[in-house]
Amino acid sequence: MSPAKPAYHHGDLRSAALELGMERLTDQEHPDLGLRALARDLGVSATALYRHFPNKDALLDALALEGLDQLGAHQAEAARSVGGGVEGFGEMGVTYVRWAVEHPALLRLIYDRVGKVDLEAGNPTRMGEAFYQLRAGITAMMPGDMPAEERAAAALHAWSLVHGLAMLILDGQIAYDPDMVRKVVLMTRFTDC
Repeated sequence: MSPAKPAYHHGDLRSAALELGMERLTDQEHPDLGLRALARDLGVSATALYRHFPNKDALLDALALEGLDQLGAHQAEAARSVGGGVEGFGEMGVTYVRWAVEHPALLRLIYDRVGKVDLEAGNPTRMGEAFYQLRAGITAMMPGDMPAEERAAAALHAWSLVHGLAMLILDGQIAYDPDMVRKVVLMTRFTDC
């Protein structure tokens, strides 16, 4: 039997609920979070939690955006670690697949909740840090006079590659082999664009 989570007492209830929700997502293949159970485990009334999340959908949306932000932060760090540029963009892709394999329930939640993404003009604050990193990486590698539609196509190409690869792994179609993931992701170069 696992030790009980300490009751929440003071501070930022919203952050505490998101943190506990993220912990629960790591333990569930198909996430199912209830506000009342979360409130109970935090040691607060459901009413207190409803002030921050009016319903379960609001909680799931917040967790999805938090997940996108965490993924984006990992991608940004991976790109910085190799000096950015084309190599950094490749590392962002490798990181996407690795992160997806490490957080399958969160990845599925993200794509259940995020809705349609506009890769040309979407609001990065609404789309999360991961989509911001994708757009910034494409913008940094493409000629400044390239039409927005071409940038969007390049972003969709890169996203499709890593997301498709991650889903093939998560759905058991192929085994996760970090070396093969790296080879596949790095086969695509945008230097000829």
